Amino acid sequence: MAPPATPLPFLVLLATLLAAAPLLPPAAAAEPEAFDVRRHLSTVTRYDVSRASNSVVSAPAISDECRVIHLNLVARHGTRAPTKKRIKELDRLAVRLGTLVDEAKQGPDTASLKKIPSWMKGWESRWKGRVKGGELVSEGEEELFNFANRVKERFQDLFDEEYHPDVYSIRATQVPRASASAVAFGLGLLSGKGKLGAGNNRAFSVLSESRASDICLRFFDSCKTYKDYRKRKEPDVDEQKEPILEHVTSALVSRYHLKFTTQDVSSLWFLCKQEASLLNITNQACQLFNEDEVHLLEWTDDLGGFVLKGYGESINYKMGLPLLKDVVQSMEEAIIAKEENFPDGTYEKARLRFAHAETLVPFTCLLGLFLEGSGFEKIQREEPLDLPPMPPQRRNWRGALVAPFASNNMLALYQCPGNDGKKTSQDQKNSYFVQVLHNEAPVSMPGCGNKDLCPFEEFKEKIVKPHLEHEYDMLCKKPVAAAEEEPSSFSSKLNFFLDLLSRKGYRVKGQDVKTEL
Repeated sequence: MAPPATPLPFLVLLATLLAAAPLLPPAAAAEPEAFDVRRHLSTVTRYDVSRASNSVVSAPAISDECRVIHLNLVARHGTRAPTKKRIKELDRLAVRLGTLVDEAKQGPDTASLKKIPSWMKGWESRWKGRVKGGELVSEGEEELFNFANRVKERFQDLFDEEYHPDVYSIRATQVPRASASAVAFGLGLLSGKGKLGAGNNRAFSVLSESRASDICLRFFDSCKTYKDYRKRKEPDVDEQKEPILEHVTSALVSRYHLKFTTQDVSSLWFLCKQEASLLNITNQACQLFNEDEVHLLEWTDDLGGFVLKGYGESINYKMGLPLLKDVVQSMEEAIIAKEENFPDGTYEKARLRFAHAETLVPFTCLLGLFLEGSGFEKIQREEPLDLPPMPPQRRNWRGALVAPFASNNMLALYQCPGNDGKKTSQDQKNSYFVQVLHNEAPVSMPGCGNKDLCPFEEFKEKIVKPHLEHEYDMLCKKPVAAAEEEPSSFSSKLNFFLDLLSRKGYRVKGQDVKTEL
């Protein structure tokens, strides 16, 4: 796939932008209320803030005769603390701000000292002295816990029976914030269904694969092609961001009479996002920037997410094929169980996964969401896509909506009767439909004629099949001999089918099948 189509040179765009009328927020028509910087933090946006910002038309009505029989969930971890690397950056910023303030005090223009924000004098990072970071914070726990309660309420028919790990499979990456998110979700999902503590909680299983072999939820770790692409592309992205940073830096220098560099501004924008998202503080670092500058800085973040994780290159999302295949396989197994009338408790009803933005964004792209115009047809043909339009133009690709903390995609599989009230006779599978929900809001699928409910066979043929031209190992230049079967998932799938066979009256001898313990 060729690189994304290059827009006009950024300096030209910027000059045109600055000569134009005052900027309007990209979603002004949908957000008539006062400007809130917490809605413009790209992928550092809190989940509840993102949901409140998402103006979605009312959900399409689903016939009362349709029954949800299976649910797939792919979720990002909840709100987390800054990583160790970022904590060090904030420590350096504290030293740098102290130096800038001291230089201003020693300068001849004493009147300019009044322009320096009071919080900046003697400022220290809230995370000063921390040697570890990146953990799920209490706000992130609440995001997943409350999300689980809403899922349980929305899909009551699915979660009305006793918990069993083979019926409600919960999986997470080995990164602690992802597994902690899975635990928080599980506590919400199963609250009141056990005998532990005042909340009548119960224990549940969370499965994780080794980081080195988890090509379902951490496919980006094992994909050499992607790593090479990202290493090659990151300098280009930085270069594209530079004119924006230079413009904002110039504005801040003029406004506060401090000798900011573009690196200072980049770190101050990061501080703004951390304070606003984690601490609900918007009157310090965030107040350095006006609305126009926030929109521009948000766009630079969204640009990076688009190019390095999203539609910027087909490898970004095609490496997520193992996850897409896993989702489809789980739905096919649920359909088999329904067609064969297996009793409840003998088949999987929900497969719940918790991972990272690097997992969720490619999966979102595989489904063809958040595209502009004819973008879906382009990604099917692996043609280049234009970059997200620059403010004040509106755009679909906004990190605050695509992948905020705790963002998620749910694929609900419904069984519906035919027009005569019975299942279709020609092809029973035609009575099964897929509904996609992004951050709990039903979305129409471009690959399925913008339908809200897509027939399962059409979903496989039009959305999934075009991505299956490549195998993960070939796409990612991973030697076939080095490709490892996922032990726990293989074992669970094997046991599932052995159990089905035994229930259908078949005898399976122990020596016929070797399992990995």
